Amino acid sequence: TKADDDVTSSSGADNDSFLPDYGKTSVEVDKIRLQKKWRRKDLDGSSLVEQTLRELENDSEFQQVASKLEAIGQEGMSREERTKRRRALDALGVPSFGAYMVKNGCKDELTRSATPEVLQINIGLYCNQACAHCHVESSPMRKDEQMTADTAARCLELLRNTPSITTLDITGGAPELMSYFRYMVEVARAMRPNDLDIIDRCNLTVLQEPGQEDLVDFLKKHNVHVVASLPCYSAENVNTQRGGGVFERSIAALLALNEAGYGHEGSGLKLDLVYNPLGAFLPPPQAKLQAKYKEVLDENFGILFNELFTITNMPVKRFADFLYKRDELKDYMDLLVRNFNTDAAKNLMCRNTISVGFDGKMYDCDFNQQLGMAIGSKGIHDGSGLSVFDVDSLTDLQKYRIRVDNHCFGCTAGMGSS
Repeated sequence: TKADDDVTSSSGADNDSFLPDYGKTSVEVDKIRLQKKWRRKDLDGSSLVEQTLRELENDSEFQQVASKLEAIGQEGMSREERTKRRRALDALGVPSFGAYMVKNGCKDELTRSATPEVLQINIGLYCNQACAHCHVESSPMRKDEQMTADTAARCLELLRNTPSITTLDITGGAPELMSYFRYMVEVARAMRPNDLDIIDRCNLTVLQEPGQEDLVDFLKKHNVHVVASLPCYSAENVNTQRGGGVFERSIAALLALNEAGYGHEGSGLKLDLVYNPLGAFLPPPQAKLQAKYKEVLDENFGILFNELFTITNMPVKRFADFLYKRDELKDYMDLLVRNFNTDAAKNLMCRNTISVGFDGKMYDCDFNQQLGMAIGSKGIHDGSGLSVFDVDSLTDLQKYRIRVDNHCFGCTAGMGSS
């Protein structure tokens, strides 16, 4: 340009000192992005707990549920919830889940695979968040509901005694905040250095909690597979579902994981994301949504990840209460039934998974766990059923039938919730 020519002619050989940054901008201008500084290292060591507690204190619906829980207990709440779902299905003329499966082309109700492959352990219900969709109803108020050292050690013994297990899936709450999370990871990795996928079900914001400043390094050292919840790529939707400021903290956490090598092709450090709908609708097709997530997160924040999993919201606990209060439970159950997928039914997690609660009780899945439907029991939340101290190997559970109920339609709708 004329300005360029003037600068060149006036400065001559001294042009570099006259315009020290001129010429440093790449000609590949399509790759230049304007970014907010999302890494936010200033958040490290700051807690969400007090904010979450204030939000719960001002949440009238949460307070109502808490009062009801105190009055009728977990058993009463689960029975009432179950009755509401059953009434909705009765109004739709839908039979029991097991009968519906057989009627719609499944050869059996549900049978286990030859050997268990996934050991999923909920090591506690304490969490720094209190998400609207949470089927385990975690929050900072559940600090005392954590796995003991004896139970954690016994879970690891069963892992050792069951070589068919290829995945150890550690969940919560925020599992990283539990007393024996790191112990379980360290022992499991030492026990199975190369052939065990250890999953950390991470809410992302836990990475910034006090005392967790070295968490990313710990996860990387033990090659832990991070499966992180991010229900949208927009701040508004994430904060609505998960609490104020959670989106910004989640983005900062994902960038920290990327810095450590997570999500990069060939690094061996897997970072997967999980999407679940904000309301009473099915998730979009997984492949298409994954492509959109990758595009938006890379373009806006420079974030990389491996895979996105879409899951259907289960009509249990907080989400069931949300649906009932909005008079949407019947419509949602109808949606699930209309979209019954026989292929999803063939691959349900209960066929190859054993789920263990923080108290050591064993279940067919983590949804049954929250509804108190233990393996070897016919009741709910009644203290019966098998615990990790009742078996020598997880293969001992193969003779027990999988327990099903009307909430199971959530796992067979669309692409399912397993």
